[in-house]
Amino acid sequence: MRITLLSATALAAISTSAWAQTPAAGNIQAEVISVIGLGGDPNSIPGSADLLDAEDLAVHDYADITRLLRTVAGVNFQEEDGYGLRPNIGMRGTGLDRSEKITLMEDGVLIAPAPYSAPAAYYFPHAGRMAGVEVIKGAAGVRYGPRTQGGSLNLFSTPVPEAFSGAVDLWAGDEGIRRGHGFAGGMTDLGNGVRLGGLIEAYLDSADGFKTIDGFEAGSTGYEIEDYVGKLRLEFSTDGIDHMFELKGQISDEVSDETYLGLTEADFAVDPFRRYAGSQRDQMNADHSEVSLRYRGEFANGLELSAVAYSTRFGRDWFKLDSVDPDGAGPAGSVSISALLEDPATHADAFDIVLGGAGLVSADDALRVKHNNRDYSAQGVQLELAGDLTLGRTDHAWRVGVRAHRDDMDRFQWVERFAINNGVMVQTSVDVPGSDSNRIDSAEATALFIQDEISFGNWMLTPGLRYERVELRREDFGKTDPARTGANLTVRTNTVDALIPGLGVRYDFNESLSVFGGVHRGFAPPAPGSTNQEPEDARNWEIGVRYGRENWNIEAVGFFNAYDNLIGSCTNSTGGGCTIGDQFDGGEVDVRGLELTGNADLAPLLGVSFSVPVRAAYTWTEAEFQTGFSSDYEPWGVVLTGDRVPYIPEQQFFAAIGIDAGHFGGELAMSWVDEVRTTASQGAIAASARVEAHTVADLSAWYAVSEQVNARISVRNLTDEVYAVARQPAGLRPGAPRAVLLGLSVSF
Repeated sequence: MRITLLSATALAAISTSAWAQTPAAGNIQAEVISVIGLGGDPNSIPGSADLLDAEDLAVHDYADITRLLRTVAGVNFQEEDGYGLRPNIGMRGTGLDRSEKITLMEDGVLIAPAPYSAPAAYYFPHAGRMAGVEVIKGAAGVRYGPRTQGGSLNLFSTPVPEAFSGAVDLWAGDEGIRRGHGFAGGMTDLGNGVRLGGLIEAYLDSADGFKTIDGFEAGSTGYEIEDYVGKLRLEFSTDGIDHMFELKGQISDEVSDETYLGLTEADFAVDPFRRYAGSQRDQMNADHSEVSLRYRGEFANGLELSAVAYSTRFGRDWFKLDSVDPDGAGPAGSVSISALLEDPATHADAFDIVLGGAGLVSADDALRVKHNNRDYSAQGVQLELAGDLTLGRTDHAWRVGVRAHRDDMDRFQWVERFAINNGVMVQTSVDVPGSDSNRIDSAEATALFIQDEISFGNWMLTPGLRYERVELRREDFGKTDPARTGANLTVRTNTVDALIPGLGVRYDFNESLSVFGGVHRGFAPPAPGSTNQEPEDARNWEIGVRYGRENWNIEAVGFFNAYDNLIGSCTNSTGGGCTIGDQFDGGEVDVRGLELTGNADLAPLLGVSFSVPVRAAYTWTEAEFQTGFSSDYEPWGVVLTGDRVPYIPEQQFFAAIGIDAGHFGGELAMSWVDEVRTTASQGAIAASARVEAHTVADLSAWYAVSEQVNARISVRNLTDEVYAVARQPAGLRPGAPRAVLLGLSVSF
């Protein structure tokens, strides 16, 4: 589905911008299953937690979640396409690939395409339409699940406003970026205590891209996104019980001309924004939908019942270059793009075909382009019952919850083959659909948890216990049975039961100073059909201190995660070289680190009448294998005791300074990420297995034309830093260059 600037403007005119959003009146926190909620205080949690609200999201109007999460200590990320379309996010040393090692939610609902059977998040909710982001890294995360190793990420969609309101937020700038976002809605009183309302929202985003394919004009490496949300809400009371029902529907569509094919070291040095001719057909087509019905009941005895039934669906076909066969003779002579970019000299004939220079005419079927076609679905119901009671001198805020969930991934893939003729790819054959991969992975899960927040004197204890039972199944129909008659069907099953305890503790010395700590089990279920039948398991510890005064506060947290068994999952994005979907044991791994955050208003120090906010976040992480082994998992390979886990930077730092004078303001932000190793090793990092450290600065400013109108400017990568973000899955990939965007936001 293609977008034009005209349609973006027209559709956004019925909606509002993220910067203008304020949470609806009332208890937003109770409306979604969350630890903090939009109206909550992360400092009240007996553990490490962060909340980015609408004001935080509006500072730079980031549509890229990875740029937004740079502000949070303990969160690791790896850029990929420069726009955050498929982010790679980890927490406290977990793996980053496709954010599969964290629990990812929208409004408390699991939102990865198949969160139990195929958690790699090839769909990620578009950050540009969100009202807030909740980051949970400590023991409070056992309330979520199933993945509790590093933490949880809960994105809050725009709430229904209490009174009718709306706004429009439009952006345009370099790289042909055109973005429109907004909502309109509210609640109305129908009498007799009945209130009805709703919300409509549109988010439209497109760009021409910042890379250029050899032999093609600029503008062929971008993306186009349409995302729509509607909510219908009903509130009423009966017999002293306050009821709320909310029906939510969401649909989105994406077309992005993205590839896994990167560049050699030499070519990256000359032009990092080049793309080889062999990637000219690469394109992702994806669509997502969600339907959920939410209920909240507040009872006269103080009990609260929250429930949500949900169904999500995600379909994608990432059509992209997979391998090269110089003679066109068949799979035996093919070279994967990962192996090709690792050693282009050895595979010179194949590399010449990928380059596709003038005068070169390849053999038929020389380029193997795969339909990475998959359909995902997930359905479930989850409930939470919460209440308060006093026992002796202790106050208790307890809650119990249950989730029944089912999800699946239908993998039905095939290959198209091309010749390249003077730089242009020409189709020469098409395989039978399903002849490359033809299987269904599925999972059925039941989860229970109980958590109690116990307060007495200056102490707060939060014990919690989660139980997960996951039944996993893989049905492989084989590559010669596209009709799925079952003639060659093989079935693998696995069942995992896990108890996941956690305990958080906080002690308040006074209103300014508190210490906290916690311990919980880190857990993640294995994949369906994997040869590894054991889950990922860890013991996670943290201890921290918070100190805050009127104009400033700081927080320091130390953490230690001891993995009994680290799991690596084979995906195309990790470079292949293994059977996609298989998992590999990494044995014992120790992850230790330090998180420092702080913010202040320098206005009193400077003696100025306007606000001068500053904020900073620093993370130190050391992730180390405790045993040696040899693995077919490409990022690990041959591992020695003491080797560092790849793609985890040892240090990262964020700092920002701004001004807010009421009618105008802005912020200059800087993010530095240490060098990372791309394979398991120790000591100095070899140049061929290193992604260099880099510093990126962003600038934003706004001016209030009136109470309802704001003019804005945003500059991404202010200094136009040229940097690489990864060497996987095939060659070096660049970060996004400088881009200037102009915006106009109107609220009503």
